[in-house]
Amino acid sequence: MKININLSILNLISEIADEAGIEAFVIGGFVRDNILQRPSKDIDIVVAGSGIELAKKIASKLKTEVKTYKNFGTAMIRYKDLDIEFVGARKESYRSNSRNPIVEDGSIEDDQNRRDFTINALAISLNKENFGKVIDPFNGLEDLKNGIIRTPLEPAITFSDDPLRILRAIRFATQLNFRIEDKTFSAITKTKDRIGIISKERISEELNKIISANIPSKGFVLLSKSGLLQLIFPEMEMLKGIDVVDGKGHKDNFYHTLEVLDKIALQSDDMWLRWAAILHDIGKPKVKKFEQKTGWTFHGHEFVGSKMVHSIFRKMALPLNEKKKYVEKLVALHLRPIALTEEEVTDSAIRRLLFDAGEELEDLMTLCEADITSKNPEKVMRFMRNFELVRSKLKEIEEKDKIRNWQPPIDGEYIMKIFNIAPCKKVGLIKNAIREAILDGNIGNNFEEAERLMFEEAKKLGLFK
Repeated sequence: MKININLSILNLISEIADEAGIEAFVIGGFVRDNILQRPSKDIDIVVAGSGIELAKKIASKLKTEVKTYKNFGTAMIRYKDLDIEFVGARKESYRSNSRNPIVEDGSIEDDQNRRDFTINALAISLNKENFGKVIDPFNGLEDLKNGIIRTPLEPAITFSDDPLRILRAIRFATQLNFRIEDKTFSAITKTKDRIGIISKERISEELNKIISANIPSKGFVLLSKSGLLQLIFPEMEMLKGIDVVDGKGHKDNFYHTLEVLDKIALQSDDMWLRWAAILHDIGKPKVKKFEQKTGWTFHGHEFVGSKMVHSIFRKMALPLNEKKKYVEKLVALHLRPIALTEEEVTDSAIRRLLFDAGEELEDLMTLCEADITSKNPEKVMRFMRNFELVRSKLKEIEEKDKIRNWQPPIDGEYIMKIFNIAPCKKVGLIKNAIREAILDGNIGNNFEEAERLMFEEAKKLGLFK
């Protein structure tokens, strides 16, 4: 079988490889995605011989830079919006305590044997004689057609050699909406403990690709079913299950979380908003309590969950920066808009939400709307109508009071200067009194009224007579 790959850079590689008498193939993800008609910006070129040598010839022709990595025998060229990697064909062998293989020169067949899945072992010849010919020793084309993930060789050995492939299997099944073949999935469950030799960074990289998929819940179901979730993200596995006492149960918070995540995925590609969806109920197992009159309660789970974000991010090698703070904020606030829909919406409550949410207000509202997963259509409709009321009120109060991302009209520096005092508790008390008065609507959001209240509070605190 031949495939039409009408891409100018591949034609150029073909021409130069033929001139140099080098066998060259495009292999792996680019071939897979080309057949599936998915966009791909990475091209892997395998040659019989030195990949670096061919890369230098191509770079010279294109008058562009080539990055070489001699330790790995690879070279990289950036051409337009494509990253093109060149490597010599290799064969690999593994040691039990490492996923880093012992590498030797090999043939194209050896290189295909070392690939993780049949759909990634497909190669296309770039030499003029066979240009476009598909080399498919493991029926990868058939697996692409049938939507199946399977390993080229014995799956237990494939996963044991490099346990990152376990996560990659689940990631590809999620991204492509494919099924993991039974023998391959069975090998995942048997070799899952080998994931312990993989760095947290590599695990998080694969997990984030699962989270970025169109239907990320599929990946989490597979992670849980295989036993992997318990190993790499036990806090999420703990959400699973329903407890029943005196005939009263609660919803399965694991599947509820996945439903929220999928709803967010329909609305936004933002990775960290999706993480907020994943973690919004993560504190529930810690606060779960059965009360005879009301049944199951999860009081304070939003605050407990928000405090858990830091340790989860640190343990999973996720960024401990503004991204983490963003997720912490959304988890802590995710019940606030819902609470507003269940009571009379006061201007004061709206001001406080505007103040606390700041720039994240729209994302918070998106998360809260996704959090309504009731199977009762009437209840869902009622909540959504109320959310519209809250949104309308938020817009009205923001236009009037300018509270969003608000900075107080009087700061601590001004208070210390006026009363000639050093930093102390009294400064904080005055600042808090001004902020609360503005949020409650007792004074306007302006310097004059804030200064007047400052003097009143200072007098109560004995700063002057």
